[in-house]
Amino acid sequence: MRGSYRIIIQNRRVHYDFVIRRNITVIKGNSGTGKTTLIDMLAEYESNGRSSGISVESKRKCMVISGSDWQSRIQNLHDTIIFIDEENGFVTSKEFARTIKETNNYYVIILREGIETLPYSVEEIYGIRTSGKYNSLVKTYNEFYRIYGDNLLGDDVALDTLYTEDSNSGWQFFNGVCKKNGIECISAEGKSNIVPEIFKLSADLKVLIVADGAAFGSQMEKVDKLLKQRPNTWLYLPESFEWMILKANIVEYPDLHKILEHPEEYIESAEFFSWERYFTDLLMKATQDTYLQYSKSKLNDVYLSDKLRNKILGEIIYEGI
Repeated sequence: MRGSYRIIIQNRRVHYDFVIRRNITVIKGNSGTGKTTLIDMLAEYESNGRSSGISVESKRKCMVISGSDWQSRIQNLHDTIIFIDEENGFVTSKEFARTIKETNNYYVIILREGIETLPYSVEEIYGIRTSGKYNSLVKTYNEFYRIYGDNLLGDDVALDTLYTEDSNSGWQFFNGVCKKNGIECISAEGKSNIVPEIFKLSADLKVLIVADGAAFGSQMEKVDKLLKQRPNTWLYLPESFEWMILKANIVEYPDLHKILEHPEEYIESAEFFSWERYFTDLLMKATQDTYLQYSKSKLNDVYLSDKLRNKILGEIIYEGI
């Protein structure tokens, strides 16, 4: 399944109107914010249809999944938007992640805390905004998901340390850049290690975190608290390092501009569990058998040439690196 979908769920008292565009969407919030009402209305409509007094408008079928038979039900559904409440303990299991990875459905998950087993995007974490009876989704971390350095750091700030999520080509690129500027570059070797590692550092150090926003959603609550406690720590979350290269206008590929403008129209959810994987695959295809040939595990030195390095760093408008 691919594309974006507008969903309208309403009765005489409550009206929900929102759009989802990835295979995993997360709705967060405290009790009383309308999350449970949304699930209950969908379940009631599924059981009783229009006679429930509820209407559901969507180009794809919407269903609520719960209970012990969740796995078989999910495996038998195709091209469906599936809603799941966090009260179902299976959503945090590795088995759930493995199961939905092999389907072509979209999933909307109601939760309070992050789920480490799922690669969901920081751009697809929402709260419910209420205005009278009308409800829509509002991004929870919209001020964090892609932060451009000069908005926060300024030209007079010199970084001490840059943290990356992994130890592959992304870290190799930033490590090469940092060496030229006297900045320490550290691989956290996994997104769940970033917050514990940075809390070990002196609060006086000026730190920039770079991670793949396409799969970083589970860490955002912890990172949000970290940034509030450490005013000298900043965050940059592109979709992925491969996305940065594709955005840098150095790779030729049919309809690349359109793909980057509306990835949801091109990314098949059954094939790519997260957008990061799609952009990696796309970059490898686009550069195959060229001087730009890309490998996830070992960075092609050409990307560290002055010209290409500066184009890639154009996504981070920050003189300090």
